[in-house]
Amino acid sequence: MPTYKVLAQSAPSAATATTLYTATNATIVSTLNASNVGGTQDTIRIAVRPAGASLAAQHYIAYGVPLAAGAVFSIQGGLTLANTDVITVYSTTGNTSFSAFGSEGN
Repeated sequence: MPTYKVLAQSAPSAATATTLYTATNATIVSTLNASNVGGTQDTIRIAVRPAGASLAAQHYIAYGVPLAAGAVFSIQGGLTLANTDVITVYSTTGNTSFSAFGSEGN
């Protein structure tokens, strides 16, 4: 039976794409949250890069999402990752924290 846990947590630098999580085996991300901890609106992006591919337009699962101060954006659909797949996050202001929760396979 899988164990659900915190897979990764990160607060990216302003306007810099940042690796949130790199899968080291089959992984299911059950929830991915973006929480704007700043006092102003932020704009976020989230991408899944298969096998660590260079970041490109087709990898985005959320792009240009406005996030009000104190707001949370959540993806709860269950992202399935293979070994070496990478979740990349971006925050225009650097005020948004990202957290991924799920289970890693064997």
